[in-house]
Amino acid sequence: MGAVPLPVSMSKNMGLWSQVKKVLGGVYKSYTFRVTIQGFLTLWVVTTCTFYMIRKMPNNPIQVKIEEFQTKQNLPYEEARAKVAGLYDYDPDAPFIEQYMDYMGDLAHGNLGKSITTGRTPVSQQITKYLPWTLFAVGMGLLISFVMGVLAGAAMAYWRGSVFDNVMTAFASISYGIPDFVIAFMILLIGGIQLEIFKVGDYIGGVDPQLKAGFNPDYIQSLFKHALLPVTTYVLASVGGWMLTMKSSTISTLGEDYITVAHARGLSQRRILFGYVGRNAMLPLMTRLAISVGFILSGSIIIETIFIYPGLGKYLFEMIGRRDYTTIQGIFLVTSAAVVVSNILADLLFGVLDPRVRVGGK
Repeated sequence: MGAVPLPVSMSKNMGLWSQVKKVLGGVYKSYTFRVTIQGFLTLWVVTTCTFYMIRKMPNNPIQVKIEEFQTKQNLPYEEARAKVAGLYDYDPDAPFIEQYMDYMGDLAHGNLGKSITTGRTPVSQQITKYLPWTLFAVGMGLLISFVMGVLAGAAMAYWRGSVFDNVMTAFASISYGIPDFVIAFMILLIGGIQLEIFKVGDYIGGVDPQLKAGFNPDYIQSLFKHALLPVTTYVLASVGGWMLTMKSSTISTLGEDYITVAHARGLSQRRILFGYVGRNAMLPLMTRLAISVGFILSGSIIIETIFIYPGLGKYLFEMIGRRDYTTIQGIFLVTSAAVVVSNILADLLFGVLDPRVRVGGK
């Protein structure tokens, strides 16, 4: 017996389903799709872990405020608790799963919640207030250290074995090995106190409070002046890594066969250095730069606290002391999102810069 033909409607449905499967298979194989899904999963895991861990910290916002009233106003516990009860719209005894579902529901609507300890101010508003200071100082330090590290590293590789190379390699190794907060303390103690190169008090804060904010020379000059110490710290702490990476990458590139062929063809030294060596040696640094951009928000807590710089890192440190759960969660979420996005951009950027790399494994 011959095969029984399928009804026309069923045949059309199967054809449509095969097309849907083909489209979904193509989407799944897409590098961008897979990385995006991985990024969302990473953010969800980080958010959940953060939500759980900060609630396991000793005390809670209400308990911290009660102890503050007891210490400063010498109040008995019950009286201090009665005062604090009307200040915060937060119940620390609410079930954990209830708090978690409420928070995730707010996130689904693009709401980071309201601060527990700062008059129920929206967390997004507070982040917007302090974020520009961190982007200005850390971003400027990252840009300066990157440019200096690339130029110095290329020169070290080109004149490797010379006195310049030995001196700069030693400096880069020391700079790369010292933590940034140690460099910050050394700047304050040696430059500000022992040698008295500058007055520490003149550089503390973000700007001179007596100046009116605006695009005027005095205000802009004050911005750069107060950012000088944090920026210097960021540069000294990171320039060594850029120098060593660029030196290693340049030396590796100089040993490639196509560089030998370029010399044999009689190309000028300038064209070889900038058109072949420099371009290919920069590839790992460009991807690392893209990743470093994502860590701008997370690498400023200690430095901003030391220099009393009004950035997001210092604000996070204050909120941890107050146990302001929603603010801590919001800052960690923004920081995690920046890191995830920067990693995705780094992979895509490498595929653009290097034609041999094909995103998605093709």
